[in-house]
Amino acid sequence: MTLNLADEIIVCESQVIEVSNLSVIRSGNQVLHDINLSVTCGEFIGIVGPNGGGKSTLLLTILGILKPNTGTIRIFDNEPMSKNVIGKIGWVPQTASNISSTVQITVRELIQLGTLKSKSYFQIYRKKNRELVEKIIRIVGLEEVANTRLSSLSGGQRQRAVIGKALASEAEIIVMDEPMVGVDLESRNSLLKLLDDLCHEENKTILMVSHDVSTIKQTVHRMIYLEETISYDGSTSEFPDLSSLAKLRGITATHNEDISVKSKLDKARLDPIIMVSGKEGEE
Repeated sequence: MTLNLADEIIVCESQVIEVSNLSVIRSGNQVLHDINLSVTCGEFIGIVGPNGGGKSTLLLTILGILKPNTGTIRIFDNEPMSKNVIGKIGWVPQTASNISSTVQITVRELIQLGTLKSKSYFQIYRKKNRELVEKIIRIVGLEEVANTRLSSLSGGQRQRAVIGKALASEAEIIVMDEPMVGVDLESRNSLLKLLDDLCHEENKTILMVSHDVSTIKQTVHRMIYLEETISYDGSTSEFPDLSSLAKLRGITATHNEDISVKSKLDKARLDPIIMVSGKEGEE
């Protein structure tokens, strides 16, 4: 497998993220514990779990925004936020597509910002960067709206533009937190197809948090169920059903017997009583 976004040939078969014995404390509470995770180049991984289970915390810790209490994280065998990692990992936060109507920036301009490095602002106008921007606009399928302001686009188009910005930085890993929120069904399907293509055709590695288990199961290569710790890490085909998930979470059934209606008498007892008001003295 090879990476060819910037017309380079890079062998893609190694581990890009390694998380070992990780625990994270936020506001005095332990949010994550005993997290062990290995990610290989080109994988499309979906992270699911209940609200408050630590999904966003895990992403932020991998990015280096949060610091672990115990354990280690290695990205390309370097610490998060280190010099050798900056620019290799792109972040698409939950609010990425919530562009204010007051922001006067086009799709092309946003993606150009992704090529900006710390050394010089003017490098975004270099021929190599201009060519890269045009290629990314084609990859994310926004050629027809390249000069359109972001505030005029649909939610799905804005998400594509934000993903394009991450690609323009030549990031090899894209980390996404609930990217489908506010995106209509048709746009969601095409956006998920784009992400899958980035893995298969460009060898990008994607970690995506989502609350939509059914959509994730139909899209990603590998699923992780996270609730303070990892309860499942494996293929989508073997992901637990609802009953098995409940057991993983330690939830037991409240009814020990079948509560379906077993007789006409039972059904009659469950039929609704309709009250009709009438004049005084009438029944």
